[in-house]
Amino acid sequence: MATPEVVEPSVPPTGEPTPRRALLPLLLVANSAMMALYMGVGSVLLPTQIAAIAPDDKVAVLGLIGGISAVFATAFNPIAGALSDRSGRRNPWIVGGGLASLALLAALGSATTALLVGIGWCLIQATMNVFQAAVTAIVPDRIPAARRGTASALVGLGLPIGGTVGVLVASQTADQLRTGYLVLGAIVAGSALLLSTFCRDVARTEPAAPAPAKARGAQLAAFLSALANHDFRWAFIGRALMVLGYFSVVGYQLYILDDHITLPGGLTPPAAMAVLTPVSMVAMAVSTVVGGLLSDRWNRRKVFVGVSAALAGLVMVVPVISPTWTGMLVFSALNGLAFGCFMAVDTALVTLVLPRAEDAARDMGVLNIANAGPQIIAPFVASAVVTGLGGYTPLFLVGGALSLVGALAILPIRSVR
Repeated sequence: MATPEVVEPSVPPTGEPTPRRALLPLLLVANSAMMALYMGVGSVLLPTQIAAIAPDDKVAVLGLIGGISAVFATAFNPIAGALSDRSGRRNPWIVGGGLASLALLAALGSATTALLVGIGWCLIQATMNVFQAAVTAIVPDRIPAARRGTASALVGLGLPIGGTVGVLVASQTADQLRTGYLVLGAIVAGSALLLSTFCRDVARTEPAAPAPAKARGAQLAAFLSALANHDFRWAFIGRALMVLGYFSVVGYQLYILDDHITLPGGLTPPAAMAVLTPVSMVAMAVSTVVGGLLSDRWNRRKVFVGVSAALAGLVMVVPVISPTWTGMLVFSALNGLAFGCFMAVDTALVTLVLPRAEDAARDMGVLNIANAGPQIIAPFVASAVVTGLGGYTPLFLVGGALSLVGALAILPIRSVR
């Protein structure tokens, strides 16, 4: 099979796009705002609200709402991306998604039943995916190939920065839920207005004319057509395996600290989480920046992606060998380093293997299935491993194996070094 041609983003006749001075910092702000909402609501505000509504069934209700909303997000991101591609513009979708999320968060703060909370969170996932799909597509739209690693590194910093801010805001407003929801919604809406005001849409290909009606099967085939591309398919597989391995373990970290790790006297599992999370986030921020910059300087993507995925797999052995507080600190730091570098450089790699520039948002939305899909599956995989194989040692080993196979999936990619 011939090596597929990498199609660069469509640009004005003047040549390769040069990002405006404010574009990269504002992309960082937008992605940080998005992660602040996801982390603040998902880890603090939503569980607090559900516990107040259904204290006896809070675990089951939170799991049900989280699973349904994750399915909703996985399906809606590529749909929103395709609509953004068809319109030929990004900013209206960014602003619309941000403002709609603010309005829905205000309503969610007043919800008094589990059903209303579930409906509200699913709708917020929809509007946030409108925002996310358009923001994500700006990198292949506007950033030259030689700067993709740097841009992806800044985008990747949104997780440690936004996650920290979101959890801090949510923790301070947990007893005033509506205020917390409004503050996080205002952060997203404000970032949308900033990005669209100072970085206007650039000339792109003309919006696509409405296509003739197709059978549902043909529409789905066109929708997922990027997976027919050899390099994009392998990048998708590698991302999915890495994310599945990571979240299968991280999602159960509180239980691991309670049942598997020997903690120092007086240190509770929640207090230990409050220490481990910043350790992991700082390490993630460092590796995100360093990995992105070095991948640009050396014009190499695969080695950074493969090595970081392999490291993520190998460090899973640390809590197995040393199920102690020190072992968990070492694991958190190394796992953060590996995951941060992987996500930053892998995002740059994916933008270089997109089959068609005019479908960039749609195809990046398809890639998001490799992010969100494994997060839906991870709790079921982890539960089956822990109960079926007897404890958390097999969970670490399975998570590590998934990451190692994800590292191997990068090797067949041919069009990127």
